[in-house]
Amino acid sequence: MGNWRDPGTLIGTFLFLLRPPPMPACPSACACSAGEVDCTEHELLEVPQNLPANTSTLWLDYNFITMLRPGSFPFLPVLLRLSLPYNHLETIHSKALVGLEKLQELDLSNNYLTVLTSEAFLPLISLVTLNLGSNRLRELEPRVLYVLPQLQTLFLNSNPWVCTCSIQPLWHWLSQNREKMKEKSLLLCTFPEQLNKYPVMAFRNESFRQCWENSLFIQDYAFFLLIGPFSFLASIFLCIFMGSVTVACHNLHKESHSWRRFSVCRRH
Repeated sequence: MGNWRDPGTLIGTFLFLLRPPPMPACPSACACSAGEVDCTEHELLEVPQNLPANTSTLWLDYNFITMLRPGSFPFLPVLLRLSLPYNHLETIHSKALVGLEKLQELDLSNNYLTVLTSEAFLPLISLVTLNLGSNRLRELEPRVLYVLPQLQTLFLNSNPWVCTCSIQPLWHWLSQNREKMKEKSLLLCTFPEQLNKYPVMAFRNESFRQCWENSLFIQDYAFFLLIGPFSFLASIFLCIFMGSVTVACHNLHKESHSWRRFSVCRRH
């Protein structure tokens, strides 16, 4: 009890209680300060684990990450900005971004992405800015963009877009969201050859008229699926019918010939 009456002890205890909690551990390849984690240019092959839970900005620029695996960001509840440009990123697993509901800015530019799925982006319900520029995207399903309800800024420049009928759904989304597109002048076709460097945003509804004229509706496919078996069965029944008629005619002809011979014999 005597120790508690010592003013020095009381002051020490008070200061101990006021001391801020220790900072979360920082990966050895990164520098951490005030919610910002910088792992730029450390030849990383994957996203570092055990990142501080208070990370709000994560820089992973200029590394050698080829894939975002399931659970790449296990517990980052306040992450707002994720920067991954200039990696060798080729694949984003459908479960890679789970838990990033607060994320507002995602930079995936200057990578090797060729395919993106809407499932991978489903968790990003707060995403405002998405940079997919300078990848290897030849096409993009609009559903990838539809699942981002807060999206306001989009970069799709410097990708090798294939401007055939398959790009129409993406063009339709872009034409309805022109205010969200940045660097539109760099959104260019590379295929077919006659449209090389043609601006995607320069297309009009009339540009896809041939696609409409040559397209088949669901009932058309159903017709083709049914007409094959029906024609096969009909041909079998027709063959049976024609064979039966031929045999009947042949038998009738034989009976008529026999009857005439019988009549002639009776007269003699």
